[in-house]
Amino acid sequence: MPLPPLATPAIALQADAADWREAVRAAGNALTVSGATKPEYSERMIGVIEEFGAYVVIAPGLALAHARPGPDVLAEGLSVVTLANPVPFGHPHNDPVSVVLGLAVTSAEEHVASVAELANVFNDEAIIGRIAEAQTPAAVRALLGYEADA
Repeated sequence: MPLPPLATPAIALQADAADWREAVRAAGNALTVSGATKPEYSERMIGVIEEFGAYVVIAPGLALAHARPGPDVLAEGLSVVTLANPVPFGHPHNDPVSVVLGLAVTSAEEHVASVAELANVFNDEAIIGRIAEAQTPAAVRALLGYEADA
């Protein structure tokens, strides 16, 4: 299964975030700008972290923000936000986070498959640093194995 769609407008580089909530909102805003979600999806992603903790920090420096499928998800999509200044999410080993992925899916099956595909990409831990330092959305897309532009 391919990775979820990553539209160029869903990539925000060197975003400012004062804390993890603002970082997740930036990832949610990128999903909304790309047409994948409604704005309220960001708050649902934050609610998941408030309820279950910082398990979304899946590798050193990397968070995968997401929520269950719902009426605020318009289409499957991925967003990538790099942070100008890394922020802690409260994870005991993988803080601070410099790259936040936002994931939106329309079914539970897509959710599991998308997370599995993303996990494969990030088996190479060096890719997190390269994404964090990327200067263009095209560079981020190339690092994740997407075609030139969407």
